Amino acid sequence: MKVLVLGAGNVGRAIAWDLRDEFDVHVGDVSEERLRAVSEFATPVKVNAADFDELVEAMRGFELVVGALPGRFGYQSVKAAIKAGVDMVDVSFMPENPLELREEAEKAGVTVLFDAGFAPGLSHILMGRIWNELDEMREGYIYVGGLPKEPRPPLHYRITWSPKDLIEEYTRPARVIRDGEVKAVDPFERIERVSVGDFEFEAFVSDGLRSLLESVRAERLEEWTLRWPGHLEKMKVLRELGFFRPEHVDKTLEVIVPLMTYESPDFSIMQVVGRGTLDGEEREMGYLLYDEERGGFTSMARVTGFTAAIIARLVAEKSCIFGVIPPEILGMRIDTFTRITEELADRGIRLERWENAPPGDS
Repeated sequence: MKVLVLGAGNVGRAIAWDLRDEFDVHVGDVSEERLRAVSEFATPVKVNAADFDELVEAMRGFELVVGALPGRFGYQSVKAAIKAGVDMVDVSFMPENPLELREEAEKAGVTVLFDAGFAPGLSHILMGRIWNELDEMREGYIYVGGLPKEPRPPLHYRITWSPKDLIEEYTRPARVIRDGEVKAVDPFERIERVSVGDFEFEAFVSDGLRSLLESVRAERLEEWTLRWPGHLEKMKVLRELGFFRPEHVDKTLEVIVPLMTYESPDFSIMQVVGRGTLDGEEREMGYLLYDEERGGFTSMARVTGFTAAIIARLVAEKSCIFGVIPPEILGMRIDTFTRITEELADRGIRLERWENAPPGDS
């Protein structure tokens, strides 16, 4: 099967590497330098994702497309895949709602599985499993972060993904469910200290629930993104001073990205928690994930890219129906959930399941 991976950055490279032995993998990108980095295990293809017609033409002849582009290209990529009549798995953090394209995809006989990365992605799969296991889930919380093991001042963060998508997390209103209703809140409405695993972090509420807002019924549902202490207050000040406004953000990134670009192994951590009832009793259950950089890939590339590659196999095998599908559906189905978690474990990404007390709690 011919597969086109869109994007030759860290995540796209991990996806292509994971698929290389089972598929005829091509990688599309506008950067010749990035394409050279994947040429050892994939066929490079020069593609300008900003040109819709070029994107559609590039997709023709492939049986599956895996999107690993920045969020601003995500929706257009999905539309291009539908027009080209090719199935797609996408990890981009697009601001638009891809579910709006469901009817178009069904008419074209195309399967699109979006938000198929780490968070959103694996976070939704785990929440979908918890929601399915409980008789009633009243509350659900996702705590997630990708962080340097050796944070450096002044910003205590290392860039491992799209810088513009990072800024989007701090500026886009965060949609949550509170009192059973969807509400949009300021991501910096409050900065909290939280414990996850053996670590102490700062956390802010983030707009990562996306399709969960429609598919999971709960009284309270929130995603919190984790940072090392000392980062968020600085980002909040920059935002309040206007440095993250669209007309200023490029200049701001020129200044702050070098401060967040340095050598340090990264790690990914996620805790997904659901509280409700099972067989008439109060129950809390959850999953804890911890992963570190290894094998020439950042941890964020591993947890995002390998998750996407496993889901790509499911789509290639026609394990998913036509249409636009959110990732939590894969968690609600025990067959696909088991397949994904077992294959992640094969790659050294392991999940710890718990009930009533998260690991490390006394």
